[in-house]
Amino acid sequence: MSLKGKHVVVLGAGRSGRAAAALALREGAAVSVYDEADAISGFAAEVALHPRATVETGAEVASDLLIVSPGIDTYGPLVQAFSRHAAQVVGEMEFAWHYFPGFTIAITGTNGKTTTTEIISQILNASGISCVPCGNYGKPLAEVVMESPMPEVISLEASSFQLETIVGFKPHVAVWLNFAPDHMDRYPTVESYHQAKLRIFENQDASCTAVVRSGENLPPLHAKVVTFSTTDDTSDWTSNGITILHHGEEVLHVEKDTCLRGLHNAENIMAAVAACRVLGRPLDLKAAFADYVPPPHRCELVRTLDGVEYLNDSKATNLHALESALRSQTRPVVLIAGGKEKGLDYRPVVPLLQQKALAAVTFGQIAIPLGEVMQAAVPTHVVPTLEEAIATARQLAPRGSTVLFSPGTSSFDMFRGYEHRGDTFRNIVHQLT
Repeated sequence: MSLKGKHVVVLGAGRSGRAAAALALREGAAVSVYDEADAISGFAAEVALHPRATVETGAEVASDLLIVSPGIDTYGPLVQAFSRHAAQVVGEMEFAWHYFPGFTIAITGTNGKTTTTEIISQILNASGISCVPCGNYGKPLAEVVMESPMPEVISLEASSFQLETIVGFKPHVAVWLNFAPDHMDRYPTVESYHQAKLRIFENQDASCTAVVRSGENLPPLHAKVVTFSTTDDTSDWTSNGITILHHGEEVLHVEKDTCLRGLHNAENIMAAVAACRVLGRPLDLKAAFADYVPPPHRCELVRTLDGVEYLNDSKATNLHALESALRSQTRPVVLIAGGKEKGLDYRPVVPLLQQKALAAVTFGQIAIPLGEVMQAAVPTHVVPTLEEAIATARQLAPRGSTVLFSPGTSSFDMFRGYEHRGDTFRNIVHQLT
């Protein structure tokens, strides 16, 4: 739609809100920004700023287009109020995507999105194809479409929150990594979370490609389907965690050619390479992985002390991520887990914990109930803080084992986010003597 002379309201004054406002301003709109914060800054002088926004405020605001930032609950009362007199409601990703003329690879899944998004960008750029990782990871898409020149390809991490507000979003390639219960503090049911993620395929047709993990619960798709798996040998892409095969032919040796380890990372690599191959151009995979370092807080080796490895997997904010981290370990594990109460059921982890772990230490808001669950599998210690959890785990971990910090829930009971939590873990471990 043409925005010239239109009134655009941006709800949320964070980075994606600032990018959306700048793009709308460039397109000739009159832009107003509303946020619940006491103060708003970082916008052009032409943008009308409205801090301390309320439901009552929103009910009185009319707009030709309402752009909702992904951190704001799409179905919450604030968005509902601002939507009342809005001609159209979209998210920042949907809004910005219509201004990108290039090739779109969109990635969703409960776990592994960021790593896969990065790997896709790494492969394409190493192969002479300009690509920017963006969306839920890296830059907001609205920032990317204002760059000159724009990249040929975007590797777009798409969260369920962003997919809730799509209308015409149609990626050339949609990557579905996996699905597990998460964000139950935002979604009323697991099915509603699943449906939000499925929207990545909503507008695809036979000209598009869907790269999906074999065995996932998906409806019939209109796009061409390419499958990958570490358990199903009939998939297009397969791996045992050591090599990557395409229809039985080795494409990449994970241990020799990359610094990534574990079956979950093999899945991320397969999905990324499969997505990049859709472009039909030569790919230099060895060059792509030669200097690639995976993002921090994802089974990151912090140090080895007294023969014990300390792994920082703070990005594990749900049960599925915790299970993936445990499953990928080859040493006996002392697990540190805990954080915010998200309403998740942790009982399914018990068999895997019995198989992989020597002991567990729980901390944070969920420490006591989580400890009660894990006690059914291994000796479990409940402590109030992360520092005490690390000290306790150190005492429990014999030489040749791994202290795995994989919280299995979000961090907002004690930290600003999983990065802050992971940085704190890393700092404490480096101080051990």
